[in-house]
Amino acid sequence: MGRIDTTFSALKTQGRKALIPFVTAGYPYADVTPELMHAMVAGGADVIELGVPFSDPSADGPVIQKAGDKALAFGIGLVQVLAMVREFRQTNSTTPVVLMGYANPVERYDQKHAKSGISSPFVKDAAEAGVDGVLIVDYPPEECEAFAADLRAHGMDLIFLLAPTSTDERMAQVARVASGYVYYVSLKGVTGSGALDVGAVEAMLPRIRRHISTPVGVGFGIRDAATAQAIAKVSDAVVIGSKIIQLLEDQPRDQVGATVQTFLREIRTAMDQG
Repeated sequence: MGRIDTTFSALKTQGRKALIPFVTAGYPYADVTPELMHAMVAGGADVIELGVPFSDPSADGPVIQKAGDKALAFGIGLVQVLAMVREFRQTNSTTPVVLMGYANPVERYDQKHAKSGISSPFVKDAAEAGVDGVLIVDYPPEECEAFAADLRAHGMDLIFLLAPTSTDERMAQVARVASGYVYYVSLKGVTGSGALDVGAVEAMLPRIRRHISTPVGVGFGIRDAATAQAIAKVSDAVVIGSKIIQLLEDQPRDQVGATVQTFLREIRTAMDQG
């Protein structure tokens, strides 16, 4: 089993749910990300989602868009993101890392690093860096079976989003290629928008599980311990992104890690008390 499957299996044995924080790579300071990832683990993170900065992030609201713009201004691209994962892996060999982003940076990376006999330099380099999963927002399942197979051949999972509007047909398509976990977007709209309806999430998850055998994480709209606790009762994982970005916005460099660690510890405690 890969690190993602191992993590979810261990949590299931313990009767616990996964905490999956998200942060944009290179935010709020260009060099802080590996340190921040370690702080997330210390705060109780089970899996880390690392956002790859992109200039046109269609699924992200203004908070994460702003973070991405700042990271891009620092010169953070996919090359730098993979270097951050490699640095994290020097002292953490167990916590899964998922890259979350868009098709353009991946395809541009493959163009710039094309080598004879290698179908996807990104897949090869991501695996060597220690990446465990990839979530490409604008890759529909019916168009990326070869990409999913290439990832699996290199020990990585392809993770997909599902939404309140997802049809049974779409869920079946996702089930054919997804591995690791699926990420249920609990709201219609972009990240950081709207108020979370826990009842609607609870009603949707059995329908998803009729099609999807991998764990189901829920994100978009989870901002505090109470909502995280409620979602943890009905899902396999809780994903938190925009709130973390907001907490970091005005933090001095030396407070970034401590701020996130304290916040996640509160979330983790609530989830475990659920």
